[in-house]
Amino acid sequence: MLSYSISFQFLICYLRERLGLLRCIDKEAAMRCRCFLLAALAACVAPLTGYSNGKVYPACGDMVPQHGYEPSPRPPPYIITVDKPTFRPGDNITVSLQVASSTSTFFKGFLMEARDAGRLDFPAGGVFHPTDPHLSQALQCAQPQGSGLSHTSSAKKTHIQAVWQSPESPPQRVQFLATVVHKYKEYWVRMAGPVVALSGPAPSPSAPPTPFSSAGCGHSRSCLRDPVGCEPESDPRCFFLSFAADEAGQSVMFELSGPAEGYVSFALSLDKWMGNDDVYLCVNDGDRVTISAAYVTGRKHPEVAKEDALWGKAWRLADGVIQCRFHRNTILPNRFGLNQSYFLFLAHGKSDQGLIHRHHRQPLISTGRTVITGHAEDLSGSRSPALIKFHGVLMLTAWMWMVSAAVFIARHYKDSWPEATLLGHRPWFQVHRTVMVLAVLLTAAASALPFIYRRGWSKRAGSHPYIGCAVMALCVIQPIMASLRPAPESPRRIVFNWLHFGAGTAAQILAVVCLFLGAAQQALLLPSPWSPVVLAAWLLWIVLSDMLLLIHSCTLRSRVPRLNLTSTGNDSEDKEQILSAQPERQQHRGISRVKKTVLVMFIVGNTAFLAAFIKAIEGL
Repeated sequence: MLSYSISFQFLICYLRERLGLLRCIDKEAAMRCRCFLLAALAACVAPLTGYSNGKVYPACGDMVPQHGYEPSPRPPPYIITVDKPTFRPGDNITVSLQVASSTSTFFKGFLMEARDAGRLDFPAGGVFHPTDPHLSQALQCAQPQGSGLSHTSSAKKTHIQAVWQSPESPPQRVQFLATVVHKYKEYWVRMAGPVVALSGPAPSPSAPPTPFSSAGCGHSRSCLRDPVGCEPESDPRCFFLSFAADEAGQSVMFELSGPAEGYVSFALSLDKWMGNDDVYLCVNDGDRVTISAAYVTGRKHPEVAKEDALWGKAWRLADGVIQCRFHRNTILPNRFGLNQSYFLFLAHGKSDQGLIHRHHRQPLISTGRTVITGHAEDLSGSRSPALIKFHGVLMLTAWMWMVSAAVFIARHYKDSWPEATLLGHRPWFQVHRTVMVLAVLLTAAASALPFIYRRGWSKRAGSHPYIGCAVMALCVIQPIMASLRPAPESPRRIVFNWLHFGAGTAAQILAVVCLFLGAAQQALLLPSPWSPVVLAAWLLWIVLSDMLLLIHSCTLRSRVPRLNLTSTGNDSEDKEQILSAQPERQQHRGISRVKKTVLVMFIVGNTAFLAAFIKAIEGL
């Protein structure tokens, strides 16, 4: 904030003095020129040293220091904070200018003003009262005295504080601005601070002029939608959250809508776990919607904030859909700063007389963190954590595909390929044993994932985890039992067969029950009624495949005796057996082809059902 202007007359006089041109002038003229030279030098030196004391009156208007350099293009390493977001005429607000906590730096000079947030080019208002006169002083940048605040020296500073007193006729919203000088060549002009609002009777929120739209998502604002790509203006099932910062980045407008009986809400979180989050609620309270900010400590019920930090509220209720819009300052005391990155949670549920209940679906969680005031993004999210998705895929692979195929082969293909061996055993036995061992390993891995995710036992999963543990126990018992099976000729073999069959059947039945219950879990809520219908179709597919092979086996048994009884008499017995041998072999070859065809169809059908569920889980 220094001036280097030197008058033209001073330059002429200086040159003449230095070049000896004054020799042709009388002594009186030379004396006058020397006096003018001294006066000009004094006028030049005064501005060079005067602004280090903070008397920066010439910069009050545009807040630009006269350093002759461009402002730094880097983000400023300083922040402005206030102790409360609202005020009344004549109220005091404590304002702080300080180094951001994540940086290690300082500043030498500054100029702070409070201006009408809607007309930032207008003169400053209010009065600053420095709390430490050694660090800061009040300036008369406009009426009255004290409408500006600046430094008192060029000493290094990391924090200054002052009390700003509101004028008697303040604007509706006031924003604090600061120009901060780190070094002579490095400074930031009109660094935007928080916006405080004039308090009083809150105006009734108005209805948005038009239904919310997804226009501009990813270009002029960020959006999070469920289902992905849904249109809130035409799809009544669409959950929609959008946000966009103003040009100065000092406030953000949020739009939130969704079909809900009681409320829709979103939260800003530092991780993917609910707890210690910044929450915003739109609650259906009879014939109106209450819009408020809240806190979540741990996994407790949200606590609505006492201070009203939101403004520009608007809402609409139509056809079971809640829509609300509001603004929030980027920086607010005791709340998350919107210039940082967060995970976004989108939840909904029931409410009773304005009091909300726990959400009955898993919240939609953004895939990654996003900076609220950053560049616009079309965000994606999921209501199912990755570990729970893997749990579902592994369980479905093990029981819908592997176990059903292994049991199907052991039940209907023991007499197939009688002369073939695979690693010293019949093919059906090797396939059955290998697939079952893999299924047990997959089940064990899948069973561990929910405990890892929940960090313990889930208290809200109903009977699903209990039945799942029973299935896991039977899975461990089956291979142990199989390793102790008696020899085929042992009289205890029949006992083993029944125990092995009973334990396996019980495991299958319980696993199917688990599949139905798992499809309705909050953490892996598959589409309804799609998922139970497809699971029922899969069970029907297995039953029909079993019945088809049972019918063919019965047909074979009924035909073979009839062929052997067609011969009469001792002389014709050998001839009749020879004649009937070729049709019997042809019948066996035909049945073998049928079994192969049914096996291929069974595996292809199971694969199709499994692929459909994996696709559904991927889209959650």
